[in-house]
Amino acid sequence: MGDSKDNLLWISWHDSAWIPILNPTNVMDYFQSTTNPFYDRTCNNEIVKMQRLNMEHLSSLTGLEYMLLHVQEPILYVIRKQHRHSASAVTPLADFYIIAGVVYQAPDLGSVINSRISTTVNHLQGAFDEARTYSRYHPSKGYWWEFKETESKDLEDENKKSQKKSSKEKVKEESSSAFQRHRVNILLADLAKKFPLKSAPFPVSNTQLPEQRISAEDNAKVEVKVEVKTEPQGHKPPPEKKPRLG
Repeated sequence: MGDSKDNLLWISWHDSAWIPILNPTNVMDYFQSTTNPFYDRTCNNEIVKMQRLNMEHLSSLTGLEYMLLHVQEPILYVIRKQHRHSASAVTPLADFYIIAGVVYQAPDLGSVINSRISTTVNHLQGAFDEARTYSRYHPSKGYWWEFKETESKDLEDENKKSQKKSSKEKVKEESSSAFQRHRVNILLADLAKKFPLKSAPFPVSNTQLPEQRISAEDNAKVEVKVEVKTEPQGHKPPPEKKPRLG
């Protein structure tokens, strides 16, 4: 479909002065108005009109012409645009329908199919986009769907999410599945068999703990006291020297 300004399927035309008096006898004069964009002035109807002949003479001419195809008073009139090759051979080009005085061009089959396909593709794209918003994925759980049935549930879920964000408590998610943990354990066991740990001797340090130091000092003190007590009793200190009186 082309631009709406150039495509006649996107426009309509009417003349308010003619609408109250439209009938099968003057509807062709209404359609042949100078302001009607659907009317081609190079048609045979203009030739017959300029020569003031009866419209029955159109069948004796060849070329482009307009004819009243269907009437359903007082609201519907159908006018056909066709190319006449002879008195009995014509090729339809387009149909125009007048509903309540407003003129429209009837769409052709190609335009109808194109419009329907475009509408279908648009709706399918919207459906896929909406379905994508419900899909969820987690490495440990895979894919799943999360549908929201009613708007009230949506509001409740939003409120719960806001409360969870404001609170300090966070839901702990499972870091891995049972299958993943089993596989990791198998890999670790294989690595332990291939590369066993070598037992290294622990270095002996000369440093002592504070408690050990305290206990050693206490033992030294006790030994000193014992040595003092075990001195022989026969040993006496030297006599004191008394000053001589002159």
